[in-house]
Amino acid sequence: MNHSEIVSFLWGVADLIRDTFKRGKYQDVILPLTVLRRLDCVLGPTKDKVLAKQAELKGKKLENLDAQLRKASGFAFYNTSRYDFEKLLADAPHLAANLRNHIAGFSPNMREVLERFDFDNTISKVDEAGLLFQVLERFKNVDLHPDKIDNPTMGTIFEELLRKFNEALNENPGEHFTPRDVVHLMVDLMLAGDEARIRTKGAVRSVYDPCCGSGGMLLITKEHITVGLRKNGDIIRPPINPGAEIHLFGQEVNPETWAVSKSDLFMKDPTGRDADNIAFGSTLSNDRHARTSFDYLIANPPYGKDWKRDEDAVTAEHERGAVGRFGPGLPRISDGQLLFLLHMLARAKDAKDGGSRIAIIMNGSPLFTGDAGSGESEIRRFVFENDLLEALIALPEQLFYNTGIATYIWVITNRKTRERHRKVQLIDATTFWVPMRKSLGDKRREIPLDRAQHIVKILSDFKDGETRMVKQDGSEEETVVSKVFPTTHFGFRKITIERPLRLNFQASPERIARLEEEKGFQALAHSRRAGAAGARDEAAGRAEQETIRKLLRALPGALHKDRKEFERVLEAGATKAGVRIATPVTKAILSALSEPDETAAICRNRDGTPEPDPELRDAESVPLGEVIEAFFERDVKPHVPDAWIDAGKRDTKDGEVGIVGYEINFNRYFYRYTPPRALETIEADIRAIEADVVRMLGEVTGTTLKEPA
Repeated sequence: MNHSEIVSFLWGVADLIRDTFKRGKYQDVILPLTVLRRLDCVLGPTKDKVLAKQAELKGKKLENLDAQLRKASGFAFYNTSRYDFEKLLADAPHLAANLRNHIAGFSPNMREVLERFDFDNTISKVDEAGLLFQVLERFKNVDLHPDKIDNPTMGTIFEELLRKFNEALNENPGEHFTPRDVVHLMVDLMLAGDEARIRTKGAVRSVYDPCCGSGGMLLITKEHITVGLRKNGDIIRPPINPGAEIHLFGQEVNPETWAVSKSDLFMKDPTGRDADNIAFGSTLSNDRHARTSFDYLIANPPYGKDWKRDEDAVTAEHERGAVGRFGPGLPRISDGQLLFLLHMLARAKDAKDGGSRIAIIMNGSPLFTGDAGSGESEIRRFVFENDLLEALIALPEQLFYNTGIATYIWVITNRKTRERHRKVQLIDATTFWVPMRKSLGDKRREIPLDRAQHIVKILSDFKDGETRMVKQDGSEEETVVSKVFPTTHFGFRKITIERPLRLNFQASPERIARLEEEKGFQALAHSRRAGAAGARDEAAGRAEQETIRKLLRALPGALHKDRKEFERVLEAGATKAGVRIATPVTKAILSALSEPDETAAICRNRDGTPEPDPELRDAESVPLGEVIEAFFERDVKPHVPDAWIDAGKRDTKDGEVGIVGYEINFNRYFYRYTPPRALETIEADIRAIEADVVRMLGEVTGTTLKEPA
């Protein structure tokens, strides 16, 4: 059976348990039993040898048998129970107890893996339903030995099952499963240009995935380097260096996918080294590889998933500044993608130690979300100002199983080649796809090998304005697919543009009535004191309010277009009435009796400086490298001659006027104008539709209707 047939066979267990388990709980049965059956097949050939060695060593009264039993099994794990699937089924009345005995017989490292499935409760439930024998028998009938199903294929089987489980739960399968065509492309982009480094004799390299899921990205990276590129089990591209020693590292927060990843790596590597390097827990709040740096880092972090559960730990680390991973900034709580990017940068090797290359795939949000000075913008600023982004590749839509949205691969390195220094390459690969013969969820497209190689070649060629023949609306046209920009191209300074406050003033009945809504006026009739003293204060305040109302009603009703002039009128009226008006109340009066007026005189403060009008405040983005004053004189001053730049709004890092921001508006750089259809063509289409409608109505009514002219 090929992997698709095996997935269908295993998924068929759902037919047996559908009356006992809800659809969202199928994985509680199928996933652990798939792992157990795989382990059973792997350990089968050395089972007798392990049991004999255990008996021999116990006879010698040795306590620590672990190393000897590992050696006997040929793997970094073993099982000392006398049961296998065949013997379990031979004793049907005691199947549940014997199955527990079989699981307890695994070595401690594998028991830790199996415990993450919480399988004991599932055994009880299946046994109580009288289905345990049938379910185990079905698994016994599929041979999952590595000689029949190699590790890469088994990895695909596990991930196909995970995808089905998450679809059943209506959850996000993208958190666990990245399509294989996307993974192969990411690996090729990450390794691009490093072939000579990897081919060195005795090369030892480390690969890390901080959200490794079932381990697919790690395994494919290792395979590309040491085995080559596989397709349907055949090697279609030779390895980079079959003698290279590749160490895999990862961390996963989901217990079931962690168990799948770790168990499969135990079976793939007899030393157990890679499996031991797959840690469990949240990477953001509990980094299990905190003291390690890596040569290659690759990840597909969850899209648009909040990081509330990690908030306290992440915020505390951010406050440590450069000492922590998240010093550059924190994104909004609803999306943690950029936190994974910062984490990967923190785990990259220092450039003087050889540096690292990173490939991370994210949706469009990290490109532009967040204004200048926001956490997202500051993270992008850190990437650009440290010249870390080598290339950004826009992928086709409808590549993923759970979403059809646009995605982008960020290729990051701290050891750019000289020609790439302070430059970023944008690659538009949105048309590099073919339709799938059969859709899988939202995945209707795939990137075939030949087109993936085109993308990698575009990256390697590093040409600004490189073109490709692309199919658009049934016809081919030459289209630009690569553009190169300096890193500063994506930066800007956000400056605040102020305009003067211009108000007119009038003591009209309508404006006087607005005084009742002013807090400064309302405060007169409120007291902080309690009891009789407070009551006296409030009575006095209400009396003062009435005095002010009478004062304002006695003022002339003329319209004043100069605030100082009106203040003199108000002051004269107060003096005449023998009233002393406190400053907060004066502000309330001026606010109530004023209205914006472009023809009025500018309101100025005590030193004669114009006061800004908050309602007319605006912001402009000035490209980095452009003189702010020149931009202002050219693009702002001609339209609003009385405007000025607020020099008090300065960047916290460089102290210059304007707050620095970075964003990547990818679509703007590759926009292709499509002219609208001619009016005559549209009109002809409308008339044709009208004629069809008239004809159909005639057929329904049995009459001949006149077509519209």
